[in-house]
Amino acid sequence: MLIIELLVSASLLWVYDKSNLLVLGINPTKPRMKDLAFGFISSGTLCAVSLFVISIITRTLVTLNPDFTWVIFLSSFFWMLKSVLIEELLFRGVILYVGIKKLGIHWACVLSSIAFGIYHWFSYNVFGDVAQMIYVFFVTGVGGILFAYAFALTRSLYLPIGLHLGWNVVNVVVFSQGPLGKQMFVYDGGQPLNTMWSISFFLYQVIVLPLVTYFYITRRKSTAIEATVMPSQQ
Repeated sequence: MLIIELLVSASLLWVYDKSNLLVLGINPTKPRMKDLAFGFISSGTLCAVSLFVISIITRTLVTLNPDFTWVIFLSSFFWMLKSVLIEELLFRGVILYVGIKKLGIHWACVLSSIAFGIYHWFSYNVFGDVAQMIYVFFVTGVGGILFAYAFALTRSLYLPIGLHLGWNVVNVVVFSQGPLGKQMFVYDGGQPLNTMWSISFFLYQVIVLPLVTYFYITRRKSTAIEATVMPSQQ
C-alpha cells in the first residue's frame, strides 16, 4: 500500500508541475531530523502524561504485560509506522501540497483536517453513532489541522510524522489503547471519568500539543532567520 501510494504521489506531482517527491520535504536534513525527534518526543510525552493521570483519577490499575516482548514491540511499532506514513502521505502529501498552491495555506489545511476527521469515522468504525462521530471528528480534526500546519510551515513531512507517530505509539503500543489489543501496559478495573474530567482531558488533547508545536515552530523559524542574517552582519 505504501509503495503504491508513493508511486501515485510521484505521478501526480509530475503531472501537476513536473516536480518530484522531494517537494514534500522527504530528504533528511539535520533540521528535519530535529523536527522528527521533537514531534515524536513531545507528542508521546504529552500522551503518556494524559493517560497516566487518567489512570490515577479513575483508580485504574496499570500493569506491565508479562507476555509483551521486544519482538512484539518492534512488530507493533512497525505496524504503527506504516499506518502513520500512509495517512501522512495521503492527507499531508501531494494533495495538501497542491491545495496550498491553489487555495493558500489556511484553506488547504482546514480542508485537509476535515477530510482527516471524516476518514476516522470509518477507520474507528463509529459511523452512525452521532455522539462518537462528533467526538472523533473534533479530536482527529484538530490533530489533522496540527499536522497540516506542521507540514505547511516546515515544508516537510518530518514534523507531522513525528507528532503523529509519537502520540499513536504511546497510545496504542505502550498503553494498549487501540486496535492492536494488549500491548506493553494493560488496564484493570477503574471507574468512568465524570463529565468535568472528560471535558478537561478533551481540551487537553486539542489545546496543549498544538500550543507546544506552535512555540516550537515559532522558535525554529526565528532561529533560521538569525542563522541567515548573522553572517551578513559580520
